[in-house]
Amino acid sequence: MSGGITSMTEMALTPRCRWCGRSFLMRGGRGRPREFCRAACRQQDYVARSRAKDVGLAEHELIVAREQLDELYDRLYVLECAIEDVERDLTVSATRAELREAVGWLLEAARPLTELRLG
Repeated sequence: MSGGITSMTEMALTPRCRWCGRSFLMRGGRGRPREFCRAACRQQDYVARSRAKDVGLAEHELIVAREQLDELYDRLYVLECAIEDVERDLTVSATRAELREAVGWLLEAARPLTELRLG
């Protein structure tokens, strides 16, 4: 797409780091496809898997600090409120400026979730 906007299809095809979730460019060549954006992420994943194995956690289980979980819930609550506000604004005849403000509020509530990393 033009103007620097990424389509949903392009986003779905962009590989994401197995550890941090950042997108990265896939290089061509032989061997296994990359799973991590950096060597540091690959190392963190290895350490996490080793620790999980030491305490008897399965691959799908995760230990998260209460503070991080509370922060995630707080950010999700803000996003939920923003979604409700925007949905309500869409049901009334809102001006273009009001709709722009509503979408801005929605984006402001969603961005912190994209930056949050648990672990």
